[in-house]
Amino acid sequence: MSISTSAKLKVEIIDHTALITIDNPGANTWDTESLPALAQLIETLNADKNIFALVITGAGEKFFSAGADLNLFAAGDPEQARAMAEFFGKGFECLADFRGVSIAAINGFAMGGGLEACLACDIRIAEEQAQMALPEPKVGLLPCAGGTQRLSWLVGEGWAKKMILCGERVNAATAERIGLVEEVVEQGGAKERALALAAQVAQQSPISVAFCKELIHQARDNAVAAALPYERQKFVDLFSTEDQREGVNAFLEKRPPVWKNA
Repeated sequence: MSISTSAKLKVEIIDHTALITIDNPGANTWDTESLPALAQLIETLNADKNIFALVITGAGEKFFSAGADLNLFAAGDPEQARAMAEFFGKGFECLADFRGVSIAAINGFAMGGGLEACLACDIRIAEEQAQMALPEPKVGLLPCAGGTQRLSWLVGEGWAKKMILCGERVNAATAERIGLVEEVVEQGGAKERALALAAQVAQQSPISVAFCKELIHQARDNAVAAALPYERQKFVDLFSTEDQREGVNAFLEKRPPVWKNA
């Protein structure tokens, strides 16, 4: 019996590591089923003393995850937006607070909420063909799952602004250079390398590792904790604007948006 409550999150236990595969064809998007399932899965793994690390990757060869399914936002419903923001917040904050070591094996495009899942992990391994971006402003939205906070912490304010405010997409080599990922491997190699790192975790005291992780996070978490709910609220505030509806629907209709700044 699977410990995942959703077929969109496949789980395999390998020694002391949980391998989680996002499997939601065709772009491994997050939705109202997979996000709560992620939070519940992390709680289950936290309760299992035999699990010291987790690796998260995407099914297939093209996508780690393309983020949220934008069809959920086409109607411009603020309550739907609030619910999704809360799902994202809880899911990725549970991932960030996993007591062991979390490693993202980025096997393709990691866009929007897909990249935010990687940002919630401790370590990121990217394949050489991977592409990463937080393109939400291009469709009248904003990163609401920790993106504005965790990206800034990892790469600095300048690169965070370049990626979010200018819509800059980065390849794996650039991501490694700016500190967005810790290592780049050949195509098809991210999962294997991430599992090897996870196996190294098992050579250390899991209690020591948990304490060390908590201490490393102290300064960041104290700074970011208050900002995460505000980030989600500003996401919901966008749903009172014309530009939000224009941006999402222009994307779904495959046409350039016409912004009104209203």
